[in-house]
Formats: sequence, C-alpha cells, structure tokens
Amino acid sequence: MTRPAALTRQGPDRLRPAARWLAVLLVPFLVVASVLLYLFPTRTEVLFAWTIAPPLSALFLACAYIGGIWFFARVARETRWHRVHRGFVAVLVFASLLLVATLLHWDRFHQGTFIFAVWATLYVTTPFLTAAVLWLHRGVDSGRPEERDYLLPGGVRAVLVAVGLAALAAGLALFLFPVQFGQSWAWDLTPLTARVVGAVLTLPGMVNLFLVRDARWSAFREVFQAQIVSLAFILLALFIGRDALTGPGAVPVVVGLCVSFLAYVTFYVYCERRRRVS
Repeated sequence: MTRPAALTRQGPDRLRPAARWLAVLLVPFLVVASVLLYLFPTRTEVLFAWTIAPPLSALFLACAYIGGIWFFARVARETRWHRVHRGFVAVLVFASLLLVATLLHWDRFHQGTFIFAVWATLYVTTPFLTAAVLWLHRGVDSGRPEERDYLLPGGVRAVLVAVGLAALAAGLALFLFPVQFGQSWAWDLTPLTARVVGAVLTLPGMVNLFLVRDARWSAFREVFQAQIVSLAFILLALFIGRDALTGPGAVPVVVGLCVSFLAYVTFYVYCERRRRVS
C-alpha cells in the first residue's frame, strides 16, 4: 500500500508552540507530585494537598502522573499534532474531573498550605489551558497516515474500543457514585479517593474511544507508550501496597491490570513491527 508523503513541520499537521509550552509547564509539577506520592505514600498528611489513605490510593494517582510525565515529555519534543491529539483530550477530561472532585470535597484538603495552593491552581487552570490547546489545533489533523504508518485492523480496534468503554464506564461510575461503587473496589476508598481513581480510569477510556474512527497507529503510538509506563508502575504499586488489597474487587482488578499490561505491551510490539515493514 502506497503511503502519502510525510507531512513537514510547515504542513497542516504542525504542532503549535502552545502545546509544547503547556507540556514544559506541567512536567515539573508532575515530577514533584510523582515523587511525593510514589516514594512517600504514607506521609500525605504533611507532604500533599490532602491526606490519602490507604497509601495504595496515593501510589495509584502517582502512576497516572508518571504516565503524564512520559506523555508530556514526548509532546515537548514533538512536531506533529496528530501523534499527541488523543492524549490531550484524555488530559482535558481527567483534569476537569479532578477540578470537580476538588470543589466537591473542598473541606478534605489541607487549605492554607503551599501544596494545596499549587494543587488548586493547577486544576483550576489546566482544563482551560488544555481546552485552549485543542481549540488552537482545530482542523489541523488531515487524517492522513504517515509515510511509514500502520493501519489497525477493524477487529483489533473493536477490542480496544470495548476495553476503553469498560474503563470509561468504571471510571465514571466511581466518580458519579463514589460510595456505592467504591465499596466494590480492590481496596478501601473514601468518596474523594473513589472520584480520583475514577478520573484515572477515564484516561485510557477516552484514548481508546478515538479508535472508532481513526485507524492510524501513529495517532496512538505515543499515548500507548505512556499507558504502558503507567501500567508498569501500577503493577509495582499493587505489590508494594498488597496488604491493602482486601476489597471484593481485589482479584478482578489485579488480574485485569496484569492482563492489560501484557496485552498492551504485546500490541505495541506488534504494531511497531508492522510499522517498520510498511
């Protein structure tokens, strides 16, 4: 199959500076939050914006931030918009949900502290900055595959869309009904942490939904890298915080995450091989 010529920096698929500047702005905050939550998950009462218990919830949020570090580090060096577009949509939904969660549970936060001021500022501004980046890039993506690309088969896309719908449904259920669905999770959740976990689950859900109308591997490659990195740290977090896995959903959640990691790695390697021979 003959591919169109690769689009240049000056072409319609060009990533605008605003996207790179937002990435450069967010990475340092994500690094600090990841270090605090992943290395010191038992000290959130003094180091973070609110007290997170059990520590496994802190580790889980840190894993989302670690995936974000990988994604935005790639954005900072990227030249083509379509390669990162789907990730920005997922970030918009995630940041918006955490803003809503912050407002709903305002009394649970360590108000008056520097770290809370940083948290509140980030989640008040990030949804609007991300939306602005998406607006600036409206109509930029031509929808054409790259010169060396791989078009995902319909059956594979259908499976990934189903996985995305399941993750999105679970995430929204936890966010909208944190008490009812939080009781069925793998570890104990408060209403706030249930909403945070739900917001994290929407990230892969939102990305995979775009596979309904976009078959280009190049449009998902970098976002899937971030998801694999995040899943790897999640599996390590489950081992570190294994004592907290006492909820009724412990077995299906752990098995589901393990299977997802293996499936995503296998899928990524397969697509990369197909891309190289195209």
